[in-house]
Amino acid sequence: MKHILIALSLAAAPAQAQTCPPAPSHSDALQALVAEAQAAPDRAAGMDVSNRMWMLWTDAPDDHAQELLDEGMARRESYDYDGAMTALVALIEYCPDYAEGYNQRAFVHFLRQDYAAALPDLNRTLDLSPQHVAALTGKALTLTALDRRGEAALALRAALKMNPWLSERSLLPVLEEAEDAL
Repeated sequence: MKHILIALSLAAAPAQAQTCPPAPSHSDALQALVAEAQAAPDRAAGMDVSNRMWMLWTDAPDDHAQELLDEGMARRESYDYDGAMTALVALIEYCPDYAEGYNQRAFVHFLRQDYAAALPDLNRTLDLSPQHVAALTGKALTLTALDRRGEAALALRAALKMNPWLSERSLLPVLEEAEDAL
């Protein structure tokens, strides 16, 4: 029933003529979390910091945007990529300056193996939220899938500089080997 109500609200959204408020500014909190991740004594502590970063990134500008984001993420998690895209496109149209809408849409593109479509969304996410460690990691994975390993290594290094405990760090030696071979 909830999905039906959200689908109806998606269809009615353009008629509502709502304006998305600015996204909450979490840059100071993110900067503090980056420092905490860098100083974390182990992987468990670093991953805890990552989880707290996600809480900030997924804090949408208002209730309507939060509903769209939550719907997109729930549909993605249930492998309903078309439904996820519908919700995320509506979110981006409503809140074009909210980074997480682009990041989540990039994730759906990535899961669909449409890596070329994921990359511009990841770049837009990083334009809006330069400390988005997950988007940098996603960019590294996307560039790897596009066989652009040198660029992938640069993106992954930037992400690891902010949080050295990311599980994707195990990819760095492979990417660096490819980078050295160029």
